[in-house]
Formats: sequence, structure tokens, C-alpha cells
Amino acid sequence: MLIGAVADDITGATDLCLMLSRAGMRTVQVIGLPETVMALPKADAVVIALKSRSIPASEAVQMSVAAARSLIADGAEQILFKYCSTFDSTDAGNIGPVAEALMAELGVEVTIACPSFPAAGRTTYKGHLFVGGQLLSDSPLKDHPLNPMRDANLMRVLTRQTALPVGLVESATIRNGEIAVRGAIAAELTKGNRILIVDTLADDDLVTLGAACSDMRLVTGGSGIALGLAANFVRAGRVTARAAQATMTAPAGRSAILAGSCSVATRNQIAAAQAAGLPTCAIDVARLADGRQTAAELAAWAIAQPTGTTPLIYSSADPETLRAIQGQLGQHESGTLVETTLAAIAVRLCDAGFARFLIAG
Repeated sequence: MLIGAVADDITGATDLCLMLSRAGMRTVQVIGLPETVMALPKADAVVIALKSRSIPASEAVQMSVAAARSLIADGAEQILFKYCSTFDSTDAGNIGPVAEALMAELGVEVTIACPSFPAAGRTTYKGHLFVGGQLLSDSPLKDHPLNPMRDANLMRVLTRQTALPVGLVESATIRNGEIAVRGAIAAELTKGNRILIVDTLADDDLVTLGAACSDMRLVTGGSGIALGLAANFVRAGRVTARAAQATMTAPAGRSAILAGSCSVATRNQIAAAQAAGLPTCAIDVARLADGRQTAAELAAWAIAQPTGTTPLIYSSADPETLRAIQGQLGQHESGTLVETTLAAIAVRLCDAGFARFLIAG
């Protein structure tokens, strides 16, 4: 195993797998902590998908370190701690505490923090994260239901999460190439900085950064950094670059869409689905909480839709509605209720013969 990745959620892990696979690496995703080292598949890259983004930091640290140990025991040469390109985390963690714990576990003096994913509009400049041209703090992410992001300065965000000093590698350095980046990392470490936010504005910057981190035992960032990390092994002749698979064979059976994300993008997609005539059904969280709506009823509605249609069940809501729900039920409680309900619906639909699921958040 060349790259072993610990991802803080399943969708992000899937995105990372896609990036690594497109770069030519044989990649396998594992859901949850493997019970034994022998349970890990043989591949160029293995990505362990956890559900550790929005849980207490101590639990996230425990899970992430355990995942890293499994990967290391199976021979992973480089560990990647993968989190969201929007740096989803509160002042209580979990990015800082997990990065700090992994550094201690691996005996690492310095690492980078690079959430940027330019192809998806996530870029970092002067240590500030931008989403589609907006500062993170001005973007819809400021209203995230679990991790509202109201500070775009990642140095400040990370400093509030970790005792380790946080530094910065600026865009001008990245544009000067791999050697300049290596020098900047060394200089930051000399100043005592241990976790370095890195400016990245384009895919080429990620490739440059990846080359500069080729001998770094631990890297942290979004899925974009995989561009550079995978390229290192391809250049070294340790991975035979393969053509990316252009098509995927979908299983036979009915399809359904389940949406829990409250992002602007997901809400726009729901509106588009409704405009296109897809049958849709909204989860009413208040009614769900007092038993007036159930997962069984929602699944039965989907099953009753005409064969050949794709039913959409969603809990997505605008920020005002979301705040009202959280005020009534509690942030964690409402989120858990929706998650478990969507999971129960998926199980019932699968048992009823649905074989294709599109999941949004």
C-alpha cells in the first residue's frame, strides 16, 4: 500500500477514491474501522471512511488513530488525513485535534493543511478559504447545520483547535516550484510552526505541493491534494498509470434519491427534480420527532410510486427553517433523527427491490 487515507466522512472518502483512481492508482474504499489488519484489501491506495466529522473530538481522535494504525500495519507509506474542502469543523474540532494526534502517532514534526479543491471552486489565498469566489464566511457554508463556517481565515480557525503553532505557505512560494515549497516548509518549522496552511489556487498548485510533500509521512487536506500525491508514485514508476474508467454499470432494479443535505446546491437540485416531474416527499422533522411521520410510511410512499419513476425523499431545508428545527429539538438530536430515518428508509427500499440510490448529504 502506497497511500493510506483516513477520511472523516463517507462522501468525502468516495470523492478521494475517485481522485486517486483517476490518477492511476488501484484504490479501494473501506467503510468504518476494519476489524483486523488482514481485513484491508490489497491496493495502491486504501481509504478508510469514518463518520468522525461532527462527533466529539476525543472520539474522532480515537477512531482516526485506530484507522491510521491499521493502514500503517498493512504497510502504508504515506498517510493522508482527508477532510472537507470547506474545512468543516467548529472551534471544538475535529480537524486540529485529529491532525495533532496523527502527528504524534507518526512522530511527525510538521505537516500541511490543504483543503483546496480548485475544480470545485475551493481555493486558498493568504490563508483564507474561498468557495466559488466568496470568502468561506460569506458563502452558504456559514449556515451549515452542524459546522457553521463563519471565519475564512484558516490559520485562526486551526489555531483555535490545536495547541500546535500554525503557519502559512503563500501562493507566491507555490508558484516558484517544488524546491521553493520545500524550503518554505523547512523555514516554517524552524520558526516553530507545525501545521502549515497552504495557498493553492489551481490544480497545478496541488501538483507542485504534492511533489514537495513526497517524503512527508503525514499529509492533511481535501481530496484535491490527491492529484499531487498520486503523481509522485506515478513519476517514480511505482504505479502504472491506467486510463480512468469512463462508464459504470448500474445494477438492475428501481432507483431512489435520498437527500439530507441543507446546502444551497442540494436545495436547487431538489427544485430541479420537482420541476422535472419527479415524485418528491419532504420529511417533516417535527412530525418525525413526535411519531406522526415514520420511516416506514416514507418508504411505503416511495415503493408505491409508479415503476420507472425515481422517487425523491428529502429533509433539506432553508437556513431559517433549519434554525427553528434545531431550536425545538436540538442541533445534534435533530441531525441524528434525520440520519437514522434516512438510513431506515434506505434499508426498507433495498429490501423492497430498490438497487440504485443517489444520496445527497
